[in-house]
Amino acid sequence: MKTTLSVLTLAAALAAAPAYADFAINVGAITVAPDDSSSSLNVIEQVAGLPAGSTAVGVNTNTQLGLTFDYRINPNWAVQLIAATPFSHDIKVKGSAIDGLKVGKTKHLPPTLLAQYHFMPQHQTFDPFVGVGLNYTVFFDEQIDGQLEGALDALNVTAANDNVSLKLKSSYGLALQAGVNIKLNETFGVHIMLSKMDIDTTGRVQVNGATVQSVDVNIDPYVAMIGLRWTL
Repeated sequence: MKTTLSVLTLAAALAAAPAYADFAINVGAITVAPDDSSSSLNVIEQVAGLPAGSTAVGVNTNTQLGLTFDYRINPNWAVQLIAATPFSHDIKVKGSAIDGLKVGKTKHLPPTLLAQYHFMPQHQTFDPFVGVGLNYTVFFDEQIDGQLEGALDALNVTAANDNVSLKLKSSYGLALQAGVNIKLNETFGVHIMLSKMDIDTTGRVQVNGATVQSVDVNIDPYVAMIGLRWTL
């Protein structure tokens, strides 16, 4: 629902934009590189006899096809919507004797709406900008890894017929951005940007629908993109 409202807000802004406005599509590689931290796996530490606070979880980097849409409202201001094909991440334990234990994997989509300020709108080739906006991240297709299932079974937390699952909560947060558009000709150019996004979630390992381990994860990734820019 929130994503739908964001898209409708963008559409309303575009409809109200003055005749100056131009539209551009950027297509290229977009990378999510987590700057992650998390609370400890306190329940697993207790049943496994590990030191309290010795574990955390980490998320790997992933690159996908990025697709962003820019609408220039006036010489200095524009709005941008960031989209991409779904990112896929492995989740592993960090620290203690079980360092590297695979917890599971998930996919996510992080649509982000930003307002951009362009410093040199009169320049014909080099167009640097900064942006600020809101990010909504939805997680889906969460899967428990066999390594965690085996560890829970060995610790007598689960039995052979138990259903073990992983759930991740959706996230809302601030997004900051800096970048540059480089004009090659009247139609094509290069788009380069770097964003820092506030993505925080809670992961829950569930056995037969009941949560046996909860962990708060601050993913807070750097998101970088370089692509071809097509101005309409």
